[in-house]
Amino acid sequence: MKKSVKAAPSATASRRGFLGKAAAGTATAVAFPMIATAQTPTQMRFQSTWPSKDIFHEFALDYAKKVNDMTGGEMKIEVLPAGAVVPAFGLLDAVSKGTLDGGHGVVSYHYGKNPALALWGSGPGFGMDANMLLSWHKYGGGKELLVKVYQAVGANVQSFLYGPMPTQPLGWFKKPVTKAEDMKGLKFRTVGISIDVFTGLGAAVNALPGGEIVPAMDRGLLDAAEFNNASSDRLLGFPDVSKVCMLQSFHQNAEQFEILFNKTKFDALPPKMRAILENAAEAASADMSWKAVDRYSKDYLEMQTKSGVKFYKTPDAVLQRQIEIYDEVAAKKSGENPLFKEITESQKKFAERALRWDLDTNANRRMAYNHYFGKKAPPKKT
Repeated sequence: MKKSVKAAPSATASRRGFLGKAAAGTATAVAFPMIATAQTPTQMRFQSTWPSKDIFHEFALDYAKKVNDMTGGEMKIEVLPAGAVVPAFGLLDAVSKGTLDGGHGVVSYHYGKNPALALWGSGPGFGMDANMLLSWHKYGGGKELLVKVYQAVGANVQSFLYGPMPTQPLGWFKKPVTKAEDMKGLKFRTVGISIDVFTGLGAAVNALPGGEIVPAMDRGLLDAAEFNNASSDRLLGFPDVSKVCMLQSFHQNAEQFEILFNKTKFDALPPKMRAILENAAEAASADMSWKAVDRYSKDYLEMQTKSGVKFYKTPDAVLQRQIEIYDEVAAKKSGENPLFKEITESQKKFAERALRWDLDTNANRRMAYNHYFGKKAPPKKT
């Protein structure tokens, strides 16, 4: 009796069986689809300390865009201009209390909380430029010292410093400043420890937010004022109320921006999100530096060629007197405030080696400028 032999399936039959199983699997997948859950973005409401037309507010928007892009839509920061929720000088309290989730400004605006906060922007910085000051902040102990100051004033904030600023002008005047005595009796606007420096020069100082300066000059409430840079000064309308700007000063030789978060809300974020917020500040720092060179230089020329502004170099005698007065102010405040003393000593130690390296290493840019563009005169000396 012959055994029956079952024929092996043909290749065609095998393919049919495979496709049939695949189709069954597909049918199952269609019958029970994967449900994608849309994640609601984390919303952050910020306010800057700048008018909406100021380039500084634009820098705040730039940071927010970087965060929004880098998180792929998981976070959305909305930035409001100064005064939308609180006055410019009320930012620290508003963020600390959670009225705002965060904000964009400068540390010296919190000077009233503790004079030591002015050391991140007001004064000569022992000769350091703003990039060196940021280096001290990140690698020389400044970051930890800022935390100590904020803890001392009860501020519930997470701070990120970024965006090194160029040396700020002495200010806008009715006529050129030729000697330190020219400051005596002037109604002058400045902020931070610069209030003490200009008071020492004999000025009657009034600290006003950026958006209020030009209207005050227009009404005669101020005789002179300083704010920050060519682009901000032009957009805020300084050329409409003055045609004389004195370049170079030690009252705010080294300053940077500050991004603030309410610390409770910041700490509650996932580690990945916190890392993005910090690293976005460093990315924005580089971008701001590059944008500033482009925009400030354009507006500097525009004010000369289209607005009739005359720029003068601040006389060395005035600069020297600024440093001398600052030393007197700093010595007094160091005696009154241990944190102020600790910060100045830390900065001075860092500045001594950083400046020595910088001055010994970098070439004289004025020499190169004169060689290539010598026919274009630098700011006039008074």
